[in-house]
This record gives sequence, structure tokens and C-alpha cells, in this order.
Amino acid sequence: MPDSALLADALWRAICYASVCQIHLRDNVLLRRRLTTRHVKERPSGHWGTVPGTAWALSHLALATGRPDGVDLVPLLGAGHAGVVQLSAAWVTGELGRVRPRFSPDAEGLRQLARSFPDVEGIGAEVHPALPAGAFLGGRIGGCLAFAQGAALDSPGRIVVPVIGDGECETPTTAASWPAQRLLPHAPVLPLVHVNGFRMAARSLLGAMDDDTLRSYFGGFGWEAQVVHITGSLADHTAFGAALGNAVESTLDRRPTALVMRCVKGWSGPASLAGRGLLGTPELHKTPLISPRTEPEHLTQLALWLASYRPTDLFDEKGRPKGMLAEAVAETRWGSLPSPLPMPRSTTVSGGRATTSTDAVAGVVRKHGAHGDFLLVSPDELASNRLAELADEPWAHELLAEEVLLEWLAGWTASGRRGVLVSYEAFAPLFTSGLVGHIKQRRLVGAQGRPSLNLLLTSYGWHNVHTHGDPSLATALLALCAPAVRVLTPADPARAATVLDDAFDSFDRVNLVVAGKHSRTVHPADPIAEEHQRGLAMWAHLSDEGEPDLTVITAGDIPAAVATDAVGHVRHRHRCRVRVVNLLDLTVLGDPSLWPRGLNAQEIDHYLGAHAPVLVLTLGHPAAVWGLLAGRLRRPVDVIGWHEPAGPLSQERLARTLGMDRAGVARAAGVLLAAREVVR
Repeated sequence: MPDSALLADALWRAICYASVCQIHLRDNVLLRRRLTTRHVKERPSGHWGTVPGTAWALSHLALATGRPDGVDLVPLLGAGHAGVVQLSAAWVTGELGRVRPRFSPDAEGLRQLARSFPDVEGIGAEVHPALPAGAFLGGRIGGCLAFAQGAALDSPGRIVVPVIGDGECETPTTAASWPAQRLLPHAPVLPLVHVNGFRMAARSLLGAMDDDTLRSYFGGFGWEAQVVHITGSLADHTAFGAALGNAVESTLDRRPTALVMRCVKGWSGPASLAGRGLLGTPELHKTPLISPRTEPEHLTQLALWLASYRPTDLFDEKGRPKGMLAEAVAETRWGSLPSPLPMPRSTTVSGGRATTSTDAVAGVVRKHGAHGDFLLVSPDELASNRLAELADEPWAHELLAEEVLLEWLAGWTASGRRGVLVSYEAFAPLFTSGLVGHIKQRRLVGAQGRPSLNLLLTSYGWHNVHTHGDPSLATALLALCAPAVRVLTPADPARAATVLDDAFDSFDRVNLVVAGKHSRTVHPADPIAEEHQRGLAMWAHLSDEGEPDLTVITAGDIPAAVATDAVGHVRHRHRCRVRVVNLLDLTVLGDPSLWPRGLNAQEIDHYLGAHAPVLVLTLGHPAAVWGLLAGRLRRPVDVIGWHEPAGPLSQERLARTLGMDRAGVARAAGVLLAAREVVR
């Protein structure tokens, strides 16, 4: 057999062996002594079913990257539960020891790793961005293919290889990503589809298809599918290596190709237990040997399972790679996404002369698009969002699949580039699960130092039909108390331009910008610099001098317009001093111990007054504001914002019903002033 097959086989056996060790063992990790109950965990834990196929894919990719012609193959793991495989591959090749020296590539390092799993220090048990193949953090099931497409877009010399399971292929995001590749011909992606026949508890849809049906399925979406059956033999390694080489060539020729790895669920694991068959059943999704300390058959099966990988051929007395494995490790290369490109930051804070939302957004987007590292995606709504002039730009793409767009943008920014997703506020909750997963990744070592993920919501319930009112994405993100989150609510187009300009140049943030497409009101520009710098500013043109009797906080264009119309009426009706504070970043209302921009006690008194009751006008749910304030103001407070109406209402009736008009503000102000006993 060619050396390449022998190398891949040694690497595959070592990764599988280390995975079984992590799940089951506490000691005797090289199996140099007879396995006893003292060597095994009381409660083995971990997902086995994905291990052999994923280890197979990683072994071949690590040996193939750079060939041919210096093309990098960048593997991405779609299944979060493949973390045990990633840890094993990283331990075998020494990458884990570089990140965590405690887990050195020897017997002691493997013993420490096995004892730590699944609570591996700072890494856990799921796919992690600090390790090879971890740029897409597992857990967001279904997003890996679309993420890979975004990461691969306009990336010459690199093929991104998502390793995705047949269960993942049943998700809407993955299903929509196959035909979506037609919009991204310059995104060299080579999916490895791991078809082992089962999800966690039942047969998968793809697993029930024969080979011809699989080819037809992918062919209908425009992908050529190569199906390779894998049982673990050296001949299989040779066949798979050849198929991988052919698939790489096809991908480089811009012929979308998927490589289907067809295998039995749990292969190379225990074939049966207590008289019942295990191979090719969901029982091997996790380890079936859950009681090796108390069940002799479990312990015997575990010893045979470990021995089947022939560890004495792989490791020397100290647990270091030897023979063919040592050669394989020396040949291994892990392709990775590029580091962020240097990006000029804006040196001035200016919203320019924008008077409409179109002027504001289009002007800033075109400015950043000119740098050549910008991506704009939208779910078929650029024209509706009054941005039709951007639709034909080469860096703009529309697709009616919001979750796919989010992953495109996430992959694009993870490869060091800038961009924005433009959508309706009501559709944005579709992003919630994927966005929460992305925010979790942003906080981990290995995922930092990347351009921010930016979302612009330009159409919301206050100006739309009944089905198009849902501000819950902002509420969900604020509930995370994640320092990377900014919820930005510019009051007019000039402020929207300023916010977007800063967001596009920022790093390590998730910026949610809520700026209506109907906004035409222009407010004084003098406070913009302070709003940008501190997240809020007092609007002197609407405020009385001195200590206020009432402070009105506005967050968004509609609240700012309503306050502009209402404060004179409130001042006259209640004979009180009013201060208006415009809020550009909702997170400044939060506790500074949780939110980087949160107001401290002195700043609260400075901006809101020492004792004045506070009325907050917000575009979103009052619950989001109450959650940020968390009772810290110690004064009467009320919040006027979005409540779900009982049925369709005109815009005027909706505003009146929810109190977002002159009369509603005056009513709320009267209640607050009475509570403070300052009505004159």
C-alpha cells in the first residue's frame, strides 16, 4: 500500500484510541498493564458515534493540506459533540500541548487529558476555536456549511472543508446552503458529509438513501457527490485519499463537489453487548460501556476495544508517537483561516450630511465597500429597505434564508473581514440561536481579535403590519449580559451613519443597530460626538437648565421624535423642569460590572439628575430596559415601549395604544411626578 494510506491509518487509529481513553479511562492510558476497575472512570461520558468518521476526515485533511500546489485545506467541525475527536487530534499532533502544556503529547499528557475530560480546563468537551478545525464553534447545529461558504468567499489559495453529519443535513440552514452556493461561485468549499446512518435516536434521512439517491439529491442542488464507503481498511484509506484529491481538483475548477463518507454508526467500537447488537444502531451515539467498574463485560469489552487500535505500534514507552505515527505527525499540517487584515479606523466622529436613512446607510456602506474586504447580505429586502442602489454591488448578496446569511457573515468576519447583515426587525429573531452561539464563541480564546459581527434592522413594528412587529432579538441579546453586545439606537440618519461607521471598524463586538428606513427627522448634531463616545448625551435644545424634575430618555428615532413633540406639552401641563437625554447605546443603562459602557453612580446623577424620576421611551420591549436597570436608579421609573397588540392596528392607533405619543408621554410623566410629589 502507498505510504500515504499507512500514514493516514496510523493517525486515524491514534485519534480514535485517544478518544476512547478520554471517554473511559483515568489511568493506564497506554494499556501497558491489564485493565482493571481502578483504571476506569466511575461514570464514562462522551459521544462516540461521530468519532471514527470525524477522525478519518481530520487525518486525511491534515496530511493533504498544502497538496497540490500549496492549496490550504481548512477543516471545520460542524458537530459540537465532536470535541472529543478534536481534542484527541490536537493531542496526537502536539497542538493541544502548545495551548495547554499540561496535556503534552506523551503518556502523562494523555493521562491528564483523560482525567480532565469532559471538563477540560478552559476548553470543555465541545469543539473549541483554539484548536485545529475549530474556527466554527460546534453547537450551532446546521450552520457549518454556510459558515464555510462565508469564510471561503474570495479566498484564493484556500479551500474550506466543513465536516458535517447526516443529521445536520436535515436542518433548514444546511438544506438551504446547498443551493445557496450558486450565489457564491468564488467560495471554494468542499463539504465532507459524514453519513453514518443515524441521528441521536433514529435513522437519518440521508442515511436511508442509497448511493444513487444521494448523488441525485446533491446533484439537484448543483453539487457533484462522490460517495466513498469506509470500513477502516488500508484499501479504504487509499480510495478515500484518491477521492479527496479528485474533489479538491474539482473544487479548484469551480465545480461544486461534496465528498460523502459512508460508514456504519460506531464502527470500530463494540459490536455487541449483553447479547444485543450495537454497530449500526443509535446505541453507539454515546458510549455503550457506561459501567466498566461494576459490569465485568463492560470492562472486558473496553480492553478489547482499546487494544484493537494496536497502541503498542503507535506509541513508545513514554507515550510519544513512534514508527508510522511519528512520520504522520511530522507530515501533518492544519489549515486555518487567515488572521484579520489591518483595517483603518475612523479618526473623526461625524454623521456627515445624511438626511434620509438611504443616504446614511448607503454612504457608509459604499465607503467601506471600497476597501475590498466588505460583505453586505440581506434576505431579499434591499429594495424594501430603500437600499436598492446597493443590490448590484459585487460585495452585496440577497438570499431569502436569514440563518444562512448570518453564517455567511460569521464566516466572513472569522476570516478577518468586515460586513453587515441588513434585515427587518421582525425577521431577526430567526438569528437568535445562531447569534447566541456566535457570541459564546467570541468570548473564547482563539476566537478573539476578529472584526465585529454587525446587524442592521431597518424596518420595525411601529411602521409595519401586524405580523412584522417583534423586537425580541434585542431583548434576547441584552439578557445575555455579554460584554461584546451593543444595541445601538440612532435617533436620526446622521447618527445612524456615525454608528455604522464605527461598527464596521470595530473588533470583537456584536453590534445590533436599529435604525428605521423611514427616518427623516434631523436633530442637532452638537451632541453626536458625546453620544458616540459615551453612549448618551443630554439634548440641551429640549432641556431646562439646572436640576430636572423629570428626565426623559429616548432610545431610537421614533422615541426621539415623540419626545421632541411632547416635552413642551409636558413642561407646560405639569409646570416642571424637563431634561431630555438621548441614548445611542442601550447597554449604558446596565450595571458597569457587567456592561463595559454601563453608567456608574456619579454618571447616573450627572446625566439623569440626582433625584428626578425617569421616563424611558424605547423602540423595543420595556422588559429589556427593566433588565438593564435592575432597580439601580432608586427613584420612580417608567418605560414606554413595544407591547404585542391584540390585533392589527393603524400606526396612529398603535402608538396611542402603547403610549408612544404626546398624550401617552404626558400621562406617564404625570404619574411619575406625582409619585415624586413635585407636581406644581
